[in-house]
Amino acid sequence: MDKPGTSSQYDVMAMERGDNNGYDANNSDSEGGFCDVFLTFLTSLLIFCTFPITLWFCFKTVQEYERAVIFRLGRLKKGKPAGPGLFFLNTYIDTIQKVDLRTISLDIPPQEILTKDSVTVAVDAVMYYRVANPMSAVCNVSNY
Repeated sequence: MDKPGTSSQYDVMAMERGDNNGYDANNSDSEGGFCDVFLTFLTSLLIFCTFPITLWFCFKTVQEYERAVIFRLGRLKKGKPAGPGLFFLNTYIDTIQKVDLRTISLDIPPQEILTKDSVTVAVDAVMYYRVANPMSAVCNVSNY
């Protein structure tokens, strides 16, 4: 068992490999082309022109236990998920999906099972899960 503040052997191996749980701030394949830059400029101009009205829609709040995965024009925005706190969102071209990072408990209903010696046994279970990587959960898990 590791002491708090120390790295496990897995963490050291992941750092040597360069694995950072999908958070790659230097990922250059998500940079957009001319259309992306043009639409970003156009919507920023629109937000500036209608500033008092759009002020209420451009700032989003993410709770301490949540992270917001941001998509710009349908593509994953590079960097880490936003949160917790207040952040600016270009509402015309950005969409967000909030991910709850708390441990979720799921109660599985009891099942009655017949054993080999013809005895009925009731089996009940509780499943606990939590999201470790919000970007992978949103992008790689269907029906999340």
